[in-house]
Amino acid sequence: MITEQKPLISGFGARTTAEEALAGRDLRGKIAIVTGGHAGLGLETTRVLSDAGATIVIGARNPQKAQMAVTKMKNVAVSQLDLASPSSIDRFANEFLNSNRALDLLINNAGIMATPLMRDDRGYEMQFATNHLGHFQLTARLWEALKKSGNARVVALSSFGHSRSGVNFSDPNFNQRPYDKWEAYGQSKSANSLFAVELDKRGQDHGIRGFAVHPGGILTDLARYLTDEDFKAFGIYRENGVLKGPESLKNIEQGAATTVWCAVSPQLNNKGGVYCEDCDIAPMLPADSKLRSGVRPWAVDKAAAEILWVLSEKLASLSRR
Repeated sequence: MITEQKPLISGFGARTTAEEALAGRDLRGKIAIVTGGHAGLGLETTRVLSDAGATIVIGARNPQKAQMAVTKMKNVAVSQLDLASPSSIDRFANEFLNSNRALDLLINNAGIMATPLMRDDRGYEMQFATNHLGHFQLTARLWEALKKSGNARVVALSSFGHSRSGVNFSDPNFNQRPYDKWEAYGQSKSANSLFAVELDKRGQDHGIRGFAVHPGGILTDLARYLTDEDFKAFGIYRENGVLKGPESLKNIEQGAATTVWCAVSPQLNNKGGVYCEDCDIAPMLPADSKLRSGVRPWAVDKAAAEILWVLSEKLASLSRR
């Protein structure tokens, strides 16, 4: 079943909070994995899902730091996960698989943004490797647990940053072209969206549906690599050492809302493979649109999604059905 890339008119909006998007749903008995679920949007996502009764496993590069952030939350466990390390991903996935539990929600939340040129041990550009390829491998390794749920959702954190660049299939790792940190970020966020499109196609016969999410503009630790010049371009400035921004910025509670909505809303039953924002399916806008909303065609293109999937299998040395 193909879901149209057009708004449902969900009744929610840009100022909806994650708790409001949850709409009082009881998640007791549900099991979720949230990468980076100990900070920023991930922490709020973990808190809301945990308060609703779900059991959460957080994947974090620094488990000690993560454990301190969630120590007062119920039904939350932390396990080491470095998305730039294939062996770390395999260890994390095997640990979960060995528990013989079904996985109802996989929230691929962790990410990096606008970094200097860095490469992982395989030589892959770090934003593409972390934001997309690491999550691709994680999802592939957890596939049987997702199937076991019979009604699983995978939520990929994309961004409006996708509008900066599609995926360059001939040179995704900037081996031949000059590195541009924003082009690399845009490519990784387009990849997140395309991943959700193809995952949904491949997974729905097993009860697995995929969604891509633009959380909105939020000041979190994701911006740690940004310069004052970068902030200025977004209308953000420092006042007494504190970052201030335009009213269009969301707070953390609002920023996590679309993730939670995609994870649990019955409005999305039997739907998937779409890019969402402001707790609704986003409109498709022309490639040259100047609006800072909606999804651009290259980020939901079905042919491109299949090409990316096959390329990702090769880059991650995987064989995925």
